[in-house]
Amino acid sequence: MKLVLAATGASGAIYLQRLLARLDAQAHEIHLVFSTYAKQVVHEELGELVVPAGVHQHGDKTMNVPFVSGSARFDAMVIVPCSMGTLGRIAAGTSDSTILRAADVFLKERRKLLLVPREMPWNLIHARNVVTLIEAGAVILPASPSFYGGASTLEAIADTVVDRILDHLDLPSPGMFRWKEPAE
Repeated sequence: MKLVLAATGASGAIYLQRLLARLDAQAHEIHLVFSTYAKQVVHEELGELVVPAGVHQHGDKTMNVPFVSGSARFDAMVIVPCSMGTLGRIAAGTSDSTILRAADVFLKERRKLLLVPREMPWNLIHARNVVTLIEAGAVILPASPSFYGGASTLEAIADTVVDRILDHLDLPSPGMFRWKEPAE
């Protein structure tokens, strides 16, 4: 699979870190793009992001990457975490950065585009932007972890969101749908 991962300035760097840890960069071609604010959030939340060997890293101010052109065949793009500002700019069709142009290409080419917003609450503008993107073919996958599986660590809770991302990419997610019977 040829995959583009992008991170924007919303809180939730743990989701990106856990996703990177679960993807096999030897089996898949993975490109990673950070917005300027994403780097700041990663530093504040994690200190340092561990990027596996083989992942291609790019800045957000270049159009000299293959995935910003519809003629380059990529399978999916995941923006995690996705700020509501980025989501709104994608909905408006702006393409003035690497992340925004790539998202525009994935929409126009009808390729998988998953946006993982973590921000809440939403205002009416956010909700309308989400509807616009759903109508355009994007998948909006809010970072809403589940708690019914009995996760006991922050990482395990974050993995419930990562499992959903992997499921939408049609990639194995070993922790998916672990159901724990309620105690009586």
